[in-house]
Amino acid sequence: MKRVILVARILLGLVFVVFGANLILHFLHMPMPTGDAGQLSEIMDRSKWMTFTGLVQLVGGILLLVGRYVPLGLALLAPVIVNILLFHFLLLSGSGSVPALVVTALEVFLIWAYRGYFRTLLGSAHEVS
Repeated sequence: MKRVILVARILLGLVFVVFGANLILHFLHMPMPTGDAGQLSEIMDRSKWMTFTGLVQLVGGILLLVGRYVPLGLALLAPVIVNILLFHFLLLSGSGSVPALVVTALEVFLIWAYRGYFRTLLGSAHEVS
């Protein structure tokens, strides 16, 4: 099981390091979507929203690749993955959603594998004295 977790962690880390760095450095040509998705993409690009998102992806991916602070890396990447899924399903009508679903499956698997670190986050609140 440790090998499966390692492979999933490295694969997810590589995806976010490469695509996060691409959002900052623009070394891969990504075609601009059309319609509402294209308008939103253009606004996010002009406002540097995507640069910040790329930085979050890059940091999260590096944390997964290095193997230190993996739960922090997973926590950083979770909202990014939710936004990727929403973008593909709501604005692109599911187009290109297979890679997003694979990334989601890897994230969910790794959160489950590191569930001990998330127990207090998911537990009930206790009153602070």
